[in-house]
Amino acid sequence: MKKLLTPLAFAMALGAASAAQALEGDAKAGQQAAAVCTSCHQPDGGGMNIAGGQSWPRLAGLDADYLYKQLRDIKAGSRQSPVMMPFVSMLNEQQMRDVAVYYSQLPATAGKGGEQASAEDLAHGEKLATVGDWERYIVPCQSCHGPANLGVGGQFPALAGQHAGYIADQLRAWKNGTRDNDPLHLMLAIAERMDEKDIRAVSQWLSRQPAK
Repeated sequence: MKKLLTPLAFAMALGAASAAQALEGDAKAGQQAAAVCTSCHQPDGGGMNIAGGQSWPRLAGLDADYLYKQLRDIKAGSRQSPVMMPFVSMLNEQQMRDVAVYYSQLPATAGKGGEQASAEDLAHGEKLATVGDWERYIVPCQSCHGPANLGVGGQFPALAGQHAGYIADQLRAWKNGTRDNDPLHLMLAIAERMDEKDIRAVSQWLSRQPAK
């Protein structure tokens, strides 16, 4: 228990520290720069979720520092995203800040599950998100992502109301090691213990939760 809680406490401190530092940017300029983003993330920042297909995340209402970090990581290559790279490469440093601030100020939209989920699956997903499965060393999502999984600062994004397909894709990416730009590799430690049933269940449940 001690080995688990220590990095989690440190990670929460990272989130609290980033929350205290507001990213500086121009939302109006960000709206103009975000024109390259709308084809996938939609004019309202709500993203898209195609059942059984691709999923583009909701950006609206997410923390500006988190969005900015992801843009920087993708541009630097520390987060692999072949789809995003051409678009992010078009943005300079200030534009990335502006875009992040712009999306953070948009009203959060509802997430989409994309597929049917049984009551049993949703109950399992709720348990993983709010209580965890300590017998398998799976920490509850809200221990880092905050009460109601609405996010904590620039390190831990809101999961509630995010599209199920996107959440599931990212959990698989952390599990197989194709994404690793999180603090202390906490997501790898959790995702590698999750099976496909866990991933689908928690993704479906989180997508159905209020985004704000």
